[in-house]
Amino acid sequence: MNRQHPLVPICRACRARGGELVLDLGEQPATDHFPAATDAAEDPRHPLRLWVCSSCGLAQLPDEVPVPVEPTRVESQALASQAADAVARVAASGLLRAGMRVTEFGSGHAASWLPLLAARELVPITRGEAERAPVDVVVDAFGLTHSPDQASALVERTRRLAPDGVLLLQFQSFPGIIRNRQWNVVRHGHFAYHCTEAMAGMLRVTGLVPVTAWRFDLYGETVLLAARRGGTPDDSVTTLLAEERDAPHPGTLARWAERSANELRTWLERAAAEGRAVLGYGAAARAVVLLNRAGVDRDLLPAVVDGSTRKWGKRIPGTRIPVISPTELTAARPDAVLVFVPELLRELRAAHVALPAQWLVPG
Repeated sequence: MNRQHPLVPICRACRARGGELVLDLGEQPATDHFPAATDAAEDPRHPLRLWVCSSCGLAQLPDEVPVPVEPTRVESQALASQAADAVARVAASGLLRAGMRVTEFGSGHAASWLPLLAARELVPITRGEAERAPVDVVVDAFGLTHSPDQASALVERTRRLAPDGVLLLQFQSFPGIIRNRQWNVVRHGHFAYHCTEAMAGMLRVTGLVPVTAWRFDLYGETVLLAARRGGTPDDSVTTLLAEERDAPHPGTLARWAERSANELRTWLERAAAEGRAVLGYGAAARAVVLLNRAGVDRDLLPAVVDGSTRKWGKRIPGTRIPVISPTELTAARPDAVLVFVPELLRELRAAHVALPAQWLVPG
């Protein structure tokens, strides 16, 4: 059963009620519910909307919907490389020292940072142990976005931090999402989309201050903040805040959603008329949202390839499009491959140099 829209959304961080609905993608299937390819049942759908709080600026999903457990994904080389780069940059700043005790709030988006930190002689501590004896470093890489109650989740992380400790928070930049027109990253299970200003306000409530920031190209634009009790934001933070304020209005995402969905369907219809064989790559949430918004089914896209064995034999939610293995991609030898996860493009081209296909990222 679909949930009703709340008459007045309540902010997941500051509890304010005023805000603006900036994107409404209608009723969408749960992006992590991959039924068997043979399952002909109609998939349940739920509202997928994005609302921005006028008090704290946090972009968020205003609706409460069931969130299925996500099939295990395969970590991309781009994500692994970025994690190593992030740890190296934080270490170079002097915030990490041998012997520091560190705990982590995982996200399901990436492998743990703890081995990288242990290699620098930090001491990994379980979250349960950190509850009893706060640690020097708390890491959250893309984890906070999965928390329905943003305020409580941040308090939980802060509670495990020693008085002079550092919280490392990594998130995909919401201003970057707007600038890069990434409307289809909005998905069930991601309850909040952070900008630095909103994050700084949330941190302030818990007694923390973002003291330095790093930016990465991952996902278009990813931000890593180091926050501590006391201290003053350095130039990296103030510059980031100023640049984020110049981002386009988030309402532009609605226009790009309509445009890119129409363009994808038109392109696939043309390819079909020309007799060109097309497959997709990356059965990610972004693909689910885009394909459903565009009304694309198996007649236009016969299959989507994915590296996760857990997704093989399944189908894209809301469609009849099966998920197949990379081996089947090689055997099919399509004329074109639509890469729904842009971060995979470089490594896919390198891995399939013998495949005479056109590799494209849908706009």
